[in-house]
Amino acid sequence: MSVHSTEVRLAARPHGWPTAETFEFTRVEVADPAPGQLLVRNLLMSVDPYMRGRMDDRKSYVAPFTVGEALEGGALGEVVESTVDGFKPGDTVLHGLGWREYALVDARSAAKIDPSRAPLGAYLGVLGMTGLTAYAGLLRTAEFKPGDVVFVSSAAGAVGQVVGQLARHRGAAKVIGSAGSAAKVAFLTDELGFDDAFDYHDGPIREQLKRAAPDGIDVYFDNVGGDHLEAAISALNVHGRITICGMISVYNATEPTPAPRNLAMLIGKRLTMRGMLVRDHGDLRAAFIEEMAPLAADGRIRHHETVYEGLDQAPEAFLAMLRGDGLGKVLVKIA
Repeated sequence: MSVHSTEVRLAARPHGWPTAETFEFTRVEVADPAPGQLLVRNLLMSVDPYMRGRMDDRKSYVAPFTVGEALEGGALGEVVESTVDGFKPGDTVLHGLGWREYALVDARSAAKIDPSRAPLGAYLGVLGMTGLTAYAGLLRTAEFKPGDVVFVSSAAGAVGQVVGQLARHRGAAKVIGSAGSAAKVAFLTDELGFDDAFDYHDGPIREQLKRAAPDGIDVYFDNVGGDHLEAAISALNVHGRITICGMISVYNATEPTPAPRNLAMLIGKRLTMRGMLVRDHGDLRAAFIEEMAPLAADGRIRHHETVYEGLDQAPEAFLAMLRGDGLGKVLVKIA
């Protein structure tokens, strides 16, 4: 059965910040699934910072989006038609072809999930790529130890909210977060259990971090880069560890941004700074689910979502995520 589907395409590569003109909506006919494929009606999709990098035509760890073709990203959908044993109509699957109403999904790229075990959004957030990023980035990349003082930037975002709570659960001496508004700061301390938090608009980050952690920090989980990274390097204790997960402060820059001016401190402090990609840590998935699923189910790890209604809202959801307008994981409800 062929169906008609609306999809969101990359209309033009942005220079600096994307705008509404970066996107275009197109109505297409989706063919019947070929052998090995599933026809999936998308229900929910994710918007994530890494998608901004794929809009540029430059070499990176993942191929850029193609102008004039549909964007891609994590999505959950219902199987409408299957040519593959093990998948049947009505199954719910996780796959990578969001930004459209219907998708022809290679069954090898789809994972069946049980919507009765957790809300759908959890599979794109705390129990999905977002949660695994936090888990691997804190425990493996940053080599977290009980008793560490942990600082997380963009702490009210999708990854940051999980990092901070997981650090507390695992025995951190103190967890500090930065965020972009007074409401987000209150969310971190009042709802998520962070020990301290500050609004980076309220003054120099180095000074605010010094007040929050007068004896220094041991781990910095970086989602922002820029002045946050510079402040963290100054605050880190000897043998401190930095996980570079993202640098959203520079993604829309049109000129090269200055590196942290205090990188020489890495020498005397014997600091470790590592970049991380979640795709390198698939071997942790089973342990991650075993630990995180019950924590999320009983509320010990809380996960907030900001949901936009309708595929037509996907561009605005993406732009709002880049601006930092949302709280927690930003999702688009398609159907």
